[in-house]
Amino acid sequence: MKKLVSLSLAIVMLMSLVSFAAAEEQTEFNVLSGISALSGGYDNNPVLNAMQEEAGIKIIWDTWSDSLGEVVGTRISGNAASKTPIDAFQAVGFSNFDLMRYGAAGTFIDLTPYITPEVMPHLSAILEAHPEIRAAITMSDGKIYGLPAGEQMGTAGIGREKDYSIFSVPQFAMINKAWLDDLGLPVPTTLEELHDALVAFKENDMSHKFYGNDAGSTIPMSTGFDQWCWGQNVFYAGFGFTNWPNDVCMDLTVNADGVVNFVCDDDNYRAAITYFHEWFADGLMDLEMFSQDTNQLIAKVTGGRVGVTTWWEIPEITGPHKDDYVYLPILTGPDGTSNVTLRTGGATNAGQLSITKECKNPAKLLSFYDLWYQGDIVMQLQYGPIGVYFTEQDEKGMWLSITNEESQAKYGKSSGELKAQNEVAGPKLILSEYYNEYFYMEDRAMERLADTYDYFFTFVKDFSFYPQDCVFTESELDDIDFYRSDFERAVAEHEAKWLKEGGPTDEEWNSYISFLNRCGMSDLLDIYQTVYDRYNAAK
Repeated sequence: MKKLVSLSLAIVMLMSLVSFAAAEEQTEFNVLSGISALSGGYDNNPVLNAMQEEAGIKIIWDTWSDSLGEVVGTRISGNAASKTPIDAFQAVGFSNFDLMRYGAAGTFIDLTPYITPEVMPHLSAILEAHPEIRAAITMSDGKIYGLPAGEQMGTAGIGREKDYSIFSVPQFAMINKAWLDDLGLPVPTTLEELHDALVAFKENDMSHKFYGNDAGSTIPMSTGFDQWCWGQNVFYAGFGFTNWPNDVCMDLTVNADGVVNFVCDDDNYRAAITYFHEWFADGLMDLEMFSQDTNQLIAKVTGGRVGVTTWWEIPEITGPHKDDYVYLPILTGPDGTSNVTLRTGGATNAGQLSITKECKNPAKLLSFYDLWYQGDIVMQLQYGPIGVYFTEQDEKGMWLSITNEESQAKYGKSSGELKAQNEVAGPKLILSEYYNEYFYMEDRAMERLADTYDYFFTFVKDFSFYPQDCVFTESELDDIDFYRSDFERAVAEHEAKWLKEGGPTDEEWNSYISFLNRCGMSDLLDIYQTVYDRYNAAK
């Protein structure tokens, strides 16, 4: 009996050793990946092939453009006719909920044990320096089921000391300085001074006087209503906030003390819409601001009819009159103060690379994906190889990209098409500092970042913001979706009504707040606070 037990134990140990050895020996991996319709494929991609050689592995690529979602659904459910195991899914569009669902089911493995200096030195260093990225890919169960992807475009990329996203201040307000000069008026620094300038634009019919347009064609100020880069929201800074429209709830902010807040029930919000009603009633704000689209606004501004507007940047919206406009500062309000509520940058995506339970040697495969977080490699995965998209280095050692003319002459296609053909989809993370170390960002982006940091940030007192990278559970998102439409509609409809008609009275204001609570405002605040606190804990 003892001999039988000993023999059984020996067999078990031998099988374990064989399995371990098989895992250690796996160097060929099957990866199912999304791919651009313009891509030439990954089998002969020189950058990927060099990375595989460096990592000592071979990837069998199964790439899809059309029908990607259907293929992924079939393969991940195990219903595919092919029994070839998938070691990893790359660039197939998994959401955080997909990651949680497949992670909890054991389909995806937890990557946390492998994100170490020994296995993934590049990514580990990035997460050490950028704890917000680790927080963005850490699911609510504390595990990581997908590698990060994202493109930071921040002020560090133009050499500034602190890094703030290009999206931090989405609206730049601008005024026709040629009109001001003609009238002998200074560039306004307060809402009161802007009001007086708008009155002068209207009374002097500056569109007619200065550009020769039809009499009475002048629109003192025109924007959209609660629009991202072209709304009226930047002017609310004079009342202590700027409620940039958010992807989920329009005016979600976070105070410096970490408390999440909706400004739509604050006293200063009430004061702002009461104040600006007078501008609307006096014809200083465009009567069509609540209904016009971007094409209509651009036509008015490029046509020389508008004195003040908001947009991403001056040249894009002012056209032939771009030299006549200058940026307005953040204007102070009736009490002499102002405050800008910053927005977060582009979100980090955690669903670009997940390892399945079928993979026998995750560490080996992840050593390959760690190379994706090396600056000089990720730039080639994003744009194209050195020698193709990147042509030469300047005196600073920065790589210069091919011009459109050079690309047409050499490859018969635009530089944009060349990029699309060579770009590799997957867990690419382009940090702001890469634009100082490896390659340059676009000239327009650099100019806007400089304007943001050197000019507009001089008016910012509180640099807190609610991050887009927060990870929600499925239950939390279900609750948000339950309340979201009614809540946002209630805020927008009341704001538009009071701007046009005046108000609100005390009775209307109290009724409005009660209605917002019935629409779930307090429940939404509790959810956002819980998620924000969890995000900070993960950092």
